[in-house]
Amino acid sequence: MASEMTSGFGKSEIEAVKMMEQLSKNGFERLINKNQLDALLTIGSDVAPMLAIGGYPAISVPAGYDNKGMPFGICFGGLKGTEPKLIEIAYDFEQATRARRPPPHFSFTREFF
Repeated sequence: MASEMTSGFGKSEIEAVKMMEQLSKNGFERLINKNQLDALLTIGSDVAPMLAIGGYPAISVPAGYDNKGMPFGICFGGLKGTEPKLIEIAYDFEQATRARRPPPHFSFTREFF
């Protein structure tokens, strides 16, 4: 009940949001704009939450399989409003690599149920 009586944002949360805005504008946005890049590319999707905090779009797609057969992906991130471009890039990557494949079929016995 105590949390319902708050706005959800205290002094430390407001300061954190302001710091993220500064880091975004002076870091990510500056990097993309200065170098005239279409997107940021990372292996895995660990960067997606950081982009989301700044309000930036991201899309993850399959990229391949490790030596044990486990799938891994890549994440494309961009500036606000670049969702159509990111979808185009991700689609083109998927078409070029054909990394997506259906999961293997397993046969289950009654012992598992």
